[in-house]
Amino acid sequence: MDEPGGIRLASPQGRWVLATAVLGSGMAMLDTTVVNVALPKIGADLNADLAVLQWTVTAYMLTLSSLILLGGALGDRLGRRKVFVIGVVWFAVASLVCGLAPNAGVLVAARALQGVGGALLTPGSLALIQAVFHPDDRARAVGAWSGLGGVAAAVGPFIGGWLVDGAGWRWVFFLNVPLAAVCVPVALRHVPETRERGARGVRGFDVPGAVLGALALAGVTYALIAAPGRGVAPGVIGPAVAGVLLGVAFVRVERRRADPMLPPEIFAGRQFTAVNAVTVCVYAAFGGFFFLTVLQLQVVAGYSALQAGTALLPTTVLMLLLSARSGELGQRIGPRIPLTAGPVLCAAGMLLMTRVGPGASYVADVLPALVVLGAGMVTLVAPLTSTVLASVDVDRAGLASGINNAAARAASLMAVAALPLLAGMGPEAYRSSTEFSAAFRRAMLLCALVLLLGALTAWLTVRNDALQAPEPCHAECTYHCGVTSPPLDPGEANPGQEQPPGVPDP
Repeated sequence: MDEPGGIRLASPQGRWVLATAVLGSGMAMLDTTVVNVALPKIGADLNADLAVLQWTVTAYMLTLSSLILLGGALGDRLGRRKVFVIGVVWFAVASLVCGLAPNAGVLVAARALQGVGGALLTPGSLALIQAVFHPDDRARAVGAWSGLGGVAAAVGPFIGGWLVDGAGWRWVFFLNVPLAAVCVPVALRHVPETRERGARGVRGFDVPGAVLGALALAGVTYALIAAPGRGVAPGVIGPAVAGVLLGVAFVRVERRRADPMLPPEIFAGRQFTAVNAVTVCVYAAFGGFFFLTVLQLQVVAGYSALQAGTALLPTTVLMLLLSARSGELGQRIGPRIPLTAGPVLCAAGMLLMTRVGPGASYVADVLPALVVLGAGMVTLVAPLTSTVLASVDVDRAGLASGINNAAARAASLMAVAALPLLAGMGPEAYRSSTEFSAAFRRAMLLCALVLLLGALTAWLTVRNDALQAPEPCHAECTYHCGVTSPPLDPGEANPGQEQPPGVPDP
């Protein structure tokens, strides 16, 4: 067996390692795209209101966004293969519980546990590639991982719709179990163990920061989701205030710790802070859009789950085909114009979706909106990732990418929680096509306004020479089809330059 850091991509072991990483990350990526398609059937089967559908999505995003930075650190410290395998097993067990859930409470709790598993395996899949492949093959391996993961994201809604209409929504979750049954033994057999040089044990982990961050998000999320049904009640105001206070405590803890999960000084760079502000605006709108659109297509337009899932394919296919070229364009003309024009195009696509109503034609009504939206996503995502990486020192590129990914997921989480409230959707709104359609149009207008705010922020704050740093850090994940977050990307200081691999487990 080749030594860690020296495995060649063309070798049999290299192909096994790549397959393992793709299979593991593909599980999590599939889950983020297929569950939305199943929401109407979940609501009908469990006799659940809109709040339960929101929690089905947000419980997963809550734990994932809160713990993804900690999950990456755990892999570096305890062993990347070990933490990755634990994440895959955890994710599969939680998926099994989701599929067997007898009621909404069990489903939501299992979804939160799924997010914990996702926080362990998502950064771990990329870390495996970075640690075990030969430096000459590392960029190609990351590119293959990114591209194949994009294919998984593209086919996810189709698979989800087919399963929901056929075997039932529970099989959306059961699907993860056989995938994990293949992934785990392959990882144990073919992937060598690596860890950060000199790292041992769990001491020094920012557990208080992770817990405070998760509780802060949970408090605010609970208040936003509960408000439409309970109004301004103590049971709503209390969690909201607690969430804000816990958020303040999180910031104080991170400032005082010697080794914080979220180092405050990284936001001292004006460009990094600005790009993350754009990220929050963009992915808040995306999160709200994709949550509500699958409901609009099924509840109002009368689409089946398969039709609704397939309808979303243009956005992910466009990203898969054109993201690399968009990244090259951003390098040539600078990121300011793409990060301004992209959100504007996305806003136009969301406004076009307001034409979708009862009996809507896919070709005349739905497809134009999704093509315009997809063009906007293609325009902005790759330059956004490159600008995040270029705005920090090369040795902090992985951390910067992780923070950007977590910020996007948290923004998406908040949007799914808040948008129904802001658009005036009651707890039973998705059971009435008339009521839901009116609220959907208001929600799309709000999403478009948030995107325009992101475009304005980019135009006023992003430097056009941001990618021309003295020692630029280049993005390696040239293909990306995720709709809830930008790609995790370790960056590359100088293409072809050797970087220190992880050290083998003794």
